This record gives sequence, structure tokens and C-alpha cells, in this order.
Amino acid sequence: MFSFISIKDYQSLLLNRQVTCTEAVSYYIKNIEQNRHLNAFLEVYADEALSRAALLDEKQKKGELLGKLHGVVIGLKDVIAYKNHELSAGSRILENFQSVYNATVVENLLNEDAIIIGRQNCDEFAMGSSNENSAYGVVLNAADNSRVPGGSSGGSAVAVQANLCMVSLGSDTGGSVRQPADFCGIIGMKPSYGRVSRYGLIAYASSFDQIGIFTKTITDAALVLEVISGKDDYDSTATDEIFEYKTESGLENKKFRLGYFPVTLNHRGLDTEIAEKQRNFLEQLPGHDFTVSALDFNLLDYIVPAYYILTTAEASSNLSRYDGLKYGTQLPAPVLDEQINLTRSHFFWQRSQASYHVRYFCFERGLL
Repeated sequence: MFSFISIKDYQSLLLNRQVTCTEAVSYYIKNIEQNRHLNAFLEVYADEALSRAALLDEKQKKGELLGKLHGVVIGLKDVIAYKNHELSAGSRILENFQSVYNATVVENLLNEDAIIIGRQNCDEFAMGSSNENSAYGVVLNAADNSRVPGGSSGGSAVAVQANLCMVSLGSDTGGSVRQPADFCGIIGMKPSYGRVSRYGLIAYASSFDQIGIFTKTITDAALVLEVISGKDDYDSTATDEIFEYKTESGLENKKFRLGYFPVTLNHRGLDTEIAEKQRNFLEQLPGHDFTVSALDFNLLDYIVPAYYILTTAEASSNLSRYDGLKYGTQLPAPVLDEQINLTRSHFFWQRSQASYHVRYFCFERGLL
């Protein structure tokens, strides 16, 4: 029976003819179907993924040069554009909208022989920390269905956690990759701002947003980062610096420096058990050739207020484009301004069509 440990191990099995891309995709399609109650995927590209897997298997048989992510099965958070596929940002206002182009990260994945298996649930427009705010229902934590998986990239995190794909791409503005990764017990990475192109990422707060990675292992995250990072003519904020994936063997003699803020470990909002675990971890690092330094930081109490002032201002600007005129869904009204107001008031933050009738009743009678 197929099982996944890491990209390196999986590709070794492929090269030794012990497994095929088609078998891997079939395994994940079956797993997704068996775990539909988790609501991690909004859409599964089953036929398309199997077709691409067959092409990649044939490519290997012919002895052609294989990509760095050959056969790797990847899911995309529903804020990352994939040409000719639906893209809704977990919102009714973009229901049935299809992307007309690929995000740069998607182009990079496909160029390196990855297989995209589906579109993953998320908090609406990536705003949330529990994945309970999607227009398409909540996502459940696979470890305990009574608990949330974190957000806003909860579907992407659960997909890796529950073995529904090998890797997921999410987005992180203020913790939307890191927090659900923690809640789900997997690796979550938010690259430095500019490391990965934002072209094709539906914006929440443009000066904070960054596409991030969910994996089972750190080395898998590093390999995916190498593939998706780098300069992009479509994003002026993307850095020219090249990230190079290095195996563990290449890091044997490297000395690492780690800094931490004591104020965070002593903060009243931190669980005492977590604080103790972190202190014990920091105490062990010098014995493993780490240099550990405590850093003064007196602005901690200002970070969250500043974040919410800036991100909500940017979100307000970014969401203003969703008016039902250029793309997405709309509700008819005799006057343009009324149509925009009716469309936005109905389709933003709505999980069902029930409220439409109430709103339209009020609108017709001049109550809206």
C-alpha cells in the first residue's frame, strides 16, 4: 500500500519503479473521498490529476529529465490562481468565477512536474484564524473533529495533516500558515516578504501577504521554497535573491545563531506549559552548536494593534474591487449604486442563500 514519508523517499520509489505517480494520485483521491467530512477541499481535480500523473509516468519511462517536484501531489488554498479553475477565496461573491491566468507559484510548480490535486477551503478572503468563516462551511481538525484546525489556511493544513496530499500552498498575512500548521502538528512556513511572488494571490493586505508552505518535513518545505521563490517581473516586491535548497549533509559544519525575545516567554498571554517547553528547548540548543541570544524588545504590546490598523485599511481597499460588475456574482437592481450595495451586502460573509430573500424584500420596500 502506498504511503508518503518525504518527497525524497517518494521520488526514490518512483525511480526504482516501486510506485507510480498514478498510484500516488489514486491514493490521495481515495483518501480525500473517505475524509470528506473534514471539508478540507472545495474541489478535487481527480480526472485532471490522474491524466497528468499518467503523462509524468510516461515521461519517466522515456528517460526524460524530471523536474524537482516530479510527481509531487499538491493542493492550493482557494486564494491562489490556477488558470481555467474556479477561484472563490472562500466567498459567495466570487462563486463560479474562473481564473484567467496562473499564479507565478503555480507556473513554477507545473514547470517542475508537480501535480495539482485540488482547491482547498479557507476563511473568507483569508480573514480568520479558525477556518469557521468560509462561505462553504467549517474545516475540521483531523486529530480531533471537535476542535478547529486554525486559519485562515485551515483546509490546506488539514489536507497535509490527514494525508490528503503531500504538500499544500497557503497564504499568511498575520499567521494564516504558521498558526494552522501548529494546530495540526505539521510544518508551516511563511517565507520572508518578497521571497515568493504574490502574483496570482488574492490580496488581503498587500504589504503583509505572502504565499506559504505546508509539508510533513522541513526538507520538503525547503525544496518547495526553492521552486516557488525568486524574481518575478509580475511582482515588483519579489526579491532577486535566489534561495538554494541544501540537504542536511550540506549543513553539517554550519554554525547557527538564534535570537529570542524574553518578553514573549514571560508574557501573561502565553500558556505556562508552552513557556516552560520553550525555555527547556532554548537551554538545550548550545549543546548542539547553536549560539543563542536574548534580545530586548519593548514594542510587543503595539504589534497587534498596529497590525490590525494597517491590515484592515489595506483589506478595505483590496475588497472594494468586488462589486459584481467585473467578475463574480451579482444581484440585479434598477440603479447601479443600489446593485453594488445589494450585491456586496448579500454575498460578502454569507454562508447560505436564505438571507437573500430577506434582503431583497427589504430592498424592494426601501428598507436597505
